[in-house]
Amino acid sequence: MRTMTIRNLPDEAYAALQEMARANHRSLQEQVRRMLIEEVALRSPSVCEQAAAYRMQLAGRKSAQTVVEDLREAREQ
Repeated sequence: MRTMTIRNLPDEAYAALQEMARANHRSLQEQVRRMLIEEVALRSPSVCEQAAAYRMQLAGRKSAQTVVEDLREAREQ
């Protein structure tokens, strides 16, 4: 795992983070870690976005029905 140092954090932000940690019964470090992990997860493509990208990849391919029909035609020859 990596370590990160945050410099020049405004006192107000630090105090707010401390209060959030206290309210959630966490250490300041754990509170900031969870917030960062959650934010990164929100930036990741959603399942719908992933599915749309996959459909775009498949757009140029033959459909399953076309493949089956091609196989049947080949067998008849």
